[in-house]
Amino acid sequence: MLRMGKLTDYGIVLMSYFASNLQLQHSAHAIAEAVKVPLPTVRKVLKLLSHSGLLKSERGVMGGYSLSRQADEITIAEIITAIEGPIALTECVSSDSHCDQETHCAVQTNWTKINDAVFQALDEVKLSDMLTPQTSLGISPIRFYSSYNEVNKTTIQDGEFHD
Repeated sequence: MLRMGKLTDYGIVLMSYFASNLQLQHSAHAIAEAVKVPLPTVRKVLKLLSHSGLLKSERGVMGGYSLSRQADEITIAEIITAIEGPIALTECVSSDSHCDQETHCAVQTNWTKINDAVFQALDEVKLSDMLTPQTSLGISPIRFYSSYNEVNKTTIQDGEFHD
């Protein structure tokens, strides 16, 4: 099963909270209460998001955390990468690969393409998209336009592609 870790899920929840509550600063304690996540976990996730540059933090009585950029400038891929590290579906697409099969693997190139497609899909989804609810008709603000769908609309006639 391919699944994000809980900290990453919490990271997206926390970032969504920041994006929908645009006061200047939020304390870790207030965030933990608002999103119903234990304070130690919130602190850990806030630290990871701050170190990656997605959040700004200020110390002091009036300090706290805030988004470093607008929600429509932050991608889900950035949030996942901040908490999980680089997105790599298999060992061989990781920059720190230790796979013994790497030098003679017949499927490594395909895994790289698949990993790139997953990354691109996550990179297209903005934090602001996560705030828009699905409509009553089941229409989501998050849309993917894969090249497969475009190919299905294209026909070949006399050896040439036609839209």
